[in-house]
Amino acid sequence: MHTTNHTQFILSPVTGIMSDVVNSSAGIGDGIETFPLCDYVMQSVFIKMTGFQEQKMKSVCWSLASNDFEYRYELTKKPLGECSSYEDKEEVYADIISQIKKRDTRFKISDTLNKEKILSETADKIKSTFTGTNLSVWTQKRFDEFDIIWSQVRGSHFANGETLFFKSGSDFSLRTIYEDHLYRHRNRIAHNTQSYQQNLPTLKTLISESYRYENYFFYFSILALIDNVIIELFRNYLTLLDEFAE
Repeated sequence: MHTTNHTQFILSPVTGIMSDVVNSSAGIGDGIETFPLCDYVMQSVFIKMTGFQEQKMKSVCWSLASNDFEYRYELTKKPLGECSSYEDKEEVYADIISQIKKRDTRFKISDTLNKEKILSETADKIKSTFTGTNLSVWTQKRFDEFDIIWSQVRGSHFANGETLFFKSGSDFSLRTIYEDHLYRHRNRIAHNTQSYQQNLPTLKTLISESYRYENYFFYFSILALIDNVIIELFRNYLTLLDEFAE
């Protein structure tokens, strides 16, 4: 397989961070005296996973630029940004597809991505990593709710053509959840805006239909879903580079 300086990192799953924190916190126990640690640990996992993915997105762009001078020229004309917003991630996603299509005009994303497999493997990874651990015990209700929320996700909700997350006005939308919940929470933690805001949600927030999406396990699964899509597309890209090099 064709490799770049960033290949190993790009192909490394973001879910490895989840396994690391489970192993690191296993000796703490799950008694009531450990519950105050919950928010600190979950925030740490979340911000590490978002940071990991942001760096991976940048690495993908640099790898594409090393093999396409026209793409490199366009990339250097505009700032890459943090690659944390939805727009940044969709742009990188579309760039990989564009580079693949340059080398394979018959490319169809449906031939490359087994969406049902990605969905089931993403959910299985979350459950197998956290089931029975102190992290799930600390937030048992949220962990139990994860299955219910994830059951709403369909293959039609992601990786449709050059759209990473399909957005519909009335339908369940991963893009809306990413922008209104995951990304906002990422910014709250990264910029410590909670230091001057109320620590607890208002009653109006608690009774809103969308509050259930404020769920770390669901956040982890969305990040893992994006990661799995990017990894599969990048593998396809590397395979095509090998074929053109022969």
